[in-house]
Formats: sequence, structure tokens, C-alpha cells
Amino acid sequence: MNNISILFSLCPFVTFSLRTYRILLFAFIIFLTTNYLLLTAVIAGDAPFTYPSNWGGTGLMEIPTARIMKENSFRVGFTNIKPYSYYFGAISPIKRLEIDGRVTTFSNTTFKGQSSTKDKTVDLKYQFLSEGKYTAALALGIMDPHGTRISPSQYIVASKQIYPFDFTLGFGNGRFGSRPILNTQTESVTVELFTDPAAWLRDSQFFGGIQFAPSDKFAFMIEYSPIKFHEQIADPAQPIFFTEPVPSKFNYGARFKPAKWIEMDLSYQRGEQFGFSVSTAFDIGNPLVPIHDPIYSINSFDRNSPFATRLIKAIHYSGFSSIGVNRIGNDLWIEAENDKYFYSLRAIGVILKILSRSNPENLNSVHIILKENEIPIMELTTTGIDIYELFQERMTINGFMYISSLDTSIQATPDLPVFFKKSFTYGYTPNFQMYLNSREGFLKYRLGLSGWGMYQPWKGSSFIAGVQWYPVNTVPVEGLDDSTIPVRSDLTLYLNNKLALERLMFDQIIKLSPYIYSKFSAGLLEIQYAGIDGEIATPILDGRVLLGVSGSAVKKRLHDSPFKFQEDNVKDLYTTVFINSRLNLPEIEASIDLKAGRFLAGDNGVRVTVSKFIKGVTLQAWYSFSDTSIFDDNINPGYHDKGISVSIPLRLFKGSDSRTLYNYSISSWTRDTAQDIEHFENLFDFIGRNVTIYLHKDRKMLN
Repeated sequence: MNNISILFSLCPFVTFSLRTYRILLFAFIIFLTTNYLLLTAVIAGDAPFTYPSNWGGTGLMEIPTARIMKENSFRVGFTNIKPYSYYFGAISPIKRLEIDGRVTTFSNTTFKGQSSTKDKTVDLKYQFLSEGKYTAALALGIMDPHGTRISPSQYIVASKQIYPFDFTLGFGNGRFGSRPILNTQTESVTVELFTDPAAWLRDSQFFGGIQFAPSDKFAFMIEYSPIKFHEQIADPAQPIFFTEPVPSKFNYGARFKPAKWIEMDLSYQRGEQFGFSVSTAFDIGNPLVPIHDPIYSINSFDRNSPFATRLIKAIHYSGFSSIGVNRIGNDLWIEAENDKYFYSLRAIGVILKILSRSNPENLNSVHIILKENEIPIMELTTTGIDIYELFQERMTINGFMYISSLDTSIQATPDLPVFFKKSFTYGYTPNFQMYLNSREGFLKYRLGLSGWGMYQPWKGSSFIAGVQWYPVNTVPVEGLDDSTIPVRSDLTLYLNNKLALERLMFDQIIKLSPYIYSKFSAGLLEIQYAGIDGEIATPILDGRVLLGVSGSAVKKRLHDSPFKFQEDNVKDLYTTVFINSRLNLPEIEASIDLKAGRFLAGDNGVRVTVSKFIKGVTLQAWYSFSDTSIFDDNINPGYHDKGISVSIPLRLFKGSDSRTLYNYSISSWTRDTAQDIEHFENLFDFIGRNVTIYLHKDRKMLN
């Protein structure tokens, strides 16, 4: 093993012998073990040392630290340190876990068929031990385990605050190791730390650094980075920029935080390059504008009108439609459709608050039924006196829910006259779509609007029309001859249109029994396919699990004629059949979906989707496994369809509640494995949080 240089303090670097190196390794292992033995109940936080590294994960410049972003926060940013430019994003979806992704571009280098060299990478870091009074924080990191693996590594790192200093010492292989990992591109996930720990230990090297933060507005840093740039032969920049060892393994930098949400770095790295980084960070799900919704009182309307009439108007102007009210003696029945409130129990809470202002003490029983497209979703049964006690703060929400009844098995509603029925609805959203895999440039994109209109003539029915308009559209037509079964690889033909009829369809949802839902759709189902689609779903175990089956039979539409079909396509009819399941984990606000069956191209397999719900924002990541042997081309065999998406509620920006969502996803547009049609809405999402296990958690929304 070659001699190794390492910095532990602000002094000239020192060269250690192999024997000394082994002693240091043994001391590092003892240090990790001691952390476990000395762990106390006194836990220190990671702030203020949660700044991003060059590549986006929490760290110094080239090296990571054991620090983790605050739970339910995210950041995006950009770093330039020649020859690399990093466009990164990072998120902490659960406590102690950080996931970062980045696109790296390389100066003055190209891949065949592309105008620039770029690489997409995902890393993760888990802090398995928080910092204690006498112990350091410890984290395990996995970098670039999949795909091209230009900069792979696995490391263990420790960080300890002695405020205002933060000391870091780590040990990692691959990019930080004594020799690079030379694996060729792979669709599998490879982690040498687990598959060959002896080789990982043999190939790993130490790294370390110090941060000094005398103020929450600025900080200074110094690090020792063992990266052997001249030996990273998988790195496209190596043969041009790193033919010799870099002049220095020490990097120096300063950090500035002029506002809570922005941070800028200036650095001098490798003894030859100045670097610059800027990033912005936010807490996920916190409204940018405080949410305030006026709630009307029945006393706001003509007091000479009947009680039911005034109550209907108060409910309608507070955000509801299709309202029915009937008072029989001292029993009150209310049914309404929630048009405004993101959480169903918030909608019920608004109706309860309206009732609390109308002297409800004389009501024996109150029944409130929420509907979705006239389909009953849930019924709350309570008493007038309990409503009064709740809003007089003489009863807790938990106490109120304990003595009330909330039933999701309701299938029919009383025969009440309905007022303010909303048969037609419409909406639009601004859209920005990026195409990162183009052969004609690093970034191609579309910017425009998607609009839709919906007519609902009877219970559960919808006639839906959708239009896309992209006046700014730089997406090129490419990939048309790459695949033998082009179910999606010819998508750029359709995306190249500036104006397109996205869908024109009929949709019918029926609640077959108290817990079984069915759905049938027909027409132009999405931008590429038309036909029929069906689904059945049911919640079990109080909604802990959702089960269902689905399938479709579709033909491919012509890209330049919305009502015609392709005649000479590989298949005349594309069919899918799936068994669907969802495991809800409200304890951590997450869910896991499995879709198993036959995909559009005829490949059998399964798609796994993991979702994380954070204050209304839903983050998703999916990965597929399917039989790609049916493809006889160069792009699909061995490929696993994968991607990420985010769903953002409008209520975060509007200043009032809203059910509208903005959806954005990043995935390959031009692969054909594990593909399904795009559904306007699936039954699992229609059921959503309206199951017992989530309603119990959402009860705090009542008040």
C-alpha cells in the first residue's frame, strides 16, 4: 500500500507509514466503538453545520460530514469548480436520512452523440448515531451506487462539535479510496461495503476537516481530501484535466448566509482552482403565505329565512357545493361536497364550526356526510351539545372524536333536496418539463399550460377534456428507431406539438359495497393512447392496506391527428393487467405501492413506489423490475424504469386552502420497459387519506 497523507489539524501535511496507517485505522474503529459505549441521553443537533458540499450532500467541499439536513427540509443549488458543474438537490424525508441527487457536467468533454458530457447521480447518507454530550455523530454514506458509477464510494464518517468548531473524520473507498472502483455501467445497485467488506477496508482511505462558525451568518472551513483525481479513469474529465496528481489535497473555503434560505460558498481547492456555490433551503410543506379562510355564520344571511336555507348558504360560501340539509325534529342531516379543503376532516371541522355558531345545544343528533362527485365518502355522527362543548374549549378533539362516530362505510345518502350543485368544473396549471437526455443538448424543455374541464351529470360520472399548450417548446424529435416495441420511446413525436388534445374521455366511479370501489374509463385516455381502462379497489385493516386489480386495452394515437390511430404499429392493441397493493404507514406518513402484472409492451414485472407525505407535499420514487428479454434493441434490455416525482398543493402559495395540486416528475421519457398508461386518477388516490387509520391521525384538523 502506498504511503498516505492525511490532515488532522491546520499544519503542513504529514506522510504516514503503512504501520502508522494501520494504527490510525485501529484507533478509528476504537473511536467508533467508544461512541456506542459512551452514548448518553444528551443529544446535540447538527445545526449550524448542515451546509452542502460541492456535490449537494451535507459536507465541507469534496468530503462529506456526519451532519444531516433537518427532517422534512430540502435544498437545491449549483456549484462550479472546474472542470465540474454540479446542479444538485437534497432532501431529508425522515429523521437522520438524507438523499441527494445531482447532474454533473464536465468542461470541454463530450460523450458520443451528445453536445456535452453529463452524469446523473443519487447518493444517500444515514446518521445511525446522533451526537451526544461526549460522543460524535456517526453516519454511513453510499455514493453513486447505480448506473455509470463515475464517482462511487461508501464511507463511514464521524463529526463532533466543540462549538464554534465542528471536527470531521471519515474513512471511505472508491472516490475517496486508494484506488478507483472500475465497475462498468450497471442497472443493478452495487455497494462494495456490503458485498466485499474486506476489499472495502483494504481500499479505503481517511479524510477529514474542520468548520469554524463564529456566527450564523458565516463560517470557514478546511479539509483534507484524499481523492486521486489522476487515477479516476471512469471520470470523463480525467484524461484532459488530471493527467498528473493535483498540487494539493487541502481545500479551503468560506461560507456566507445572508438570509435564512440562501447560502453561498467561495473556495480554493486542489491548490489550483477557485470554486463557487450557491444553494437555497426550505422546510417542506410550510405555507409561504399564511392560510386564512373565512367561515360564514348562518347569522350572515336573512334571519327571516328558514334555518335550513341559511345553513345551506353558510356552508356553500365557506367552500362547499351539492349541499343538502334536513332537520327532522331535533335531528339534523347535512350532506355536502368539499370543494376547497385539502384535508377531509378540516372540511368537516368547518361545518361543525358553522353549527357551533347557531345554538346547536338543542340538537339531539347531527349527521354530516361528505361526498366526492356525489359518492358518499364518510359520515360523522355527533350531538349538538358536544359540538358546543368542543368549540367552547370545554372538550378536547380527542374527547370529541371518542364519543362521536366517524364511518367510512357509508354507501347511500338520505334523499335530500340538493342546492348549489356544481356539474361543471375546470382548471389549469402552468407546466415546465425538462428533457435531460437529449442528443442535441444538455437541457431541452417545454413551458406552457395544461387545462382541463369536467362535466359530471350523474353520481360518480365525469366527462373530461384536457388540452396542452406549450408556446415555448425546444424538445427535439428523436429515438424513433431505437426500440423494437416503442410504447414510450417515440414520445418526443407527441411532445413536439405546441398544442395538443391530451385527453377526451368518460369516467365512472361506483361504490359497489361499503368498502369496494370500481372505476371504468373510455376514450382518449392520455396523449399517446386511447381505449378502455378499468379498476377495482378496496381498503382493508382500517385502510392500513389497499388492494385492487386493474387493466386496460388501448390503441396508439397518431401524433399529428388527435382522433386517428396508428395503423402500422408493432401492436394493434396494447393490453395491461395488474394486481395492485398499497401499504399505508401513517406513523411515518409514508406508503409503499406494488403494481405487479403485464405492462404496455408485454413485459411482465413489478413496479415499487415509495411515497412520503410531508404537510401536504407528496414525494415519490419508483423502481421497476420486468422481463426485458422481449426487446431486441440496444436501449431496453436490462433497463429498470425509475424516477422521482413531487406533488405540491396550491395552498402553500395561495393564502387560503385549496385541493389543487401541482405535479412534477423526473424520469426517462424514452424507454419502454415497465410502462403503463397515464391515468387521470386511480382508485387508490381517490380513496386517499379517507380511511380510518389516517382519519384518526388527521383529527387535529377538526379545529
